[in-house]
Amino acid sequence: MKVACVGGGPAGLYLSILLKLRDPSHDITVYERDPAGSTYGWGVTYWRGLLDKLHEHDPESARAIGDASVSWNHGVAHVGDSATRHPGDEGFGIGRHKLLDILADRARQLGVRLEFEHGITDADELADADLVVAADGVNSVLREQHTEHFGAGLKAGRNRYIWLGTTKVFDAFTFGFKETAHGWIWCYGYGYGQDHSTCVVECAPETWSGLGLDRANEADGLALLEKLFADLLDGHPLIGRSAADGAAQWLTFRTLTNQTWHHGNLVLLGDAAHTTHYSIGAGTTLALEDAIALADALRAHPELPAALTAYEERRKSELLSIQSAARYSAQWYENLPRYIRLPPAQMFALLGQRHSPLLPYVPPQLYYGIDRAAGRLEALRRFKRWLGPKLARTAQTRALASRTREKTEVSGK
Repeated sequence: MKVACVGGGPAGLYLSILLKLRDPSHDITVYERDPAGSTYGWGVTYWRGLLDKLHEHDPESARAIGDASVSWNHGVAHVGDSATRHPGDEGFGIGRHKLLDILADRARQLGVRLEFEHGITDADELADADLVVAADGVNSVLREQHTEHFGAGLKAGRNRYIWLGTTKVFDAFTFGFKETAHGWIWCYGYGYGQDHSTCVVECAPETWSGLGLDRANEADGLALLEKLFADLLDGHPLIGRSAADGAAQWLTFRTLTNQTWHHGNLVLLGDAAHTTHYSIGAGTTLALEDAIALADALRAHPELPAALTAYEERRKSELLSIQSAARYSAQWYENLPRYIRLPPAQMFALLGQRHSPLLPYVPPQLYYGIDRAAGRLEALRRFKRWLGPKLARTAQTRALASRTREKTEVSGK
């Protein structure tokens, strides 16, 4: 099969790797409009479950990704002058540039052609391909050629955010909440290498404009943010990526959905098909899982229409709970004043529960109390499940010993 993949991000590169591993005779080209090595995005996060899946499908690239990642198993929340630390699941961070280098090298090793500085703006340019993969992001040009067919829907979030880097290396996934005269502003920080971290800053639009961030160029805006988060940064700078005119790159998150994911031999992958709010740290994971699902479907179904339908159905089903969690997570931050005055331990606990569809409708302290009680009940259930077999074995042993004594006594008589 001749495959043209438009977009050289994680999804497109990993798909090309999987297809080549399963059938080296595939003719695969990845087209990327930007020069090699010009990516941005600082670091990306993922969790142990993804690394296990990568090891299952291509151990070589999985080992390289794991070796190039840093990990943490705690979360820290700084609220004003207070801080609380809690254990959590093992998380990983890797530089986006490093991740793409690993996947590109592996793809080349397997015989995939990588065409950098080669943008594709019309699927007709790829008329000789059996399969065209639109992995060209949320602003997918190929998807937009068939807008009515795909039924793309974009919903903008309320808050403003900016994606930054820093030389401060966080040893845990770090949240920092700062109160200003114009409202709260907060950041998410996580390491992705030995000397850098990602730092995403977010705030409500009235805080953004009240602080003058809507009017500040990047340099002035970074200076203000460094002052606000000075205690978290320990004197380290924030690093931006300004536009050509020096403007800061503040954004509002756009949630993308599509009614269908394929049209003829054109199929959507990664952010071209769907986006989930960055606060759940799942974007890269979902893109790579898309690639796995599409490769699986192409192997299981010899006919392309059936394969693309199976891929779409599987991924839409798998994404339902994740997209719901992302919506509620974004909503939690958009309603931060509802939770921020709680005692630090309670606030951090509800930060961890922000994916819950019940939380927005239950008073926070009541929800916290119910959650604590449920946690104690679950701990009791786990203890009973552990203790039950032991008690049963003890009872069996005692019953056996009793029957043995009875037989001995009868025999003795």
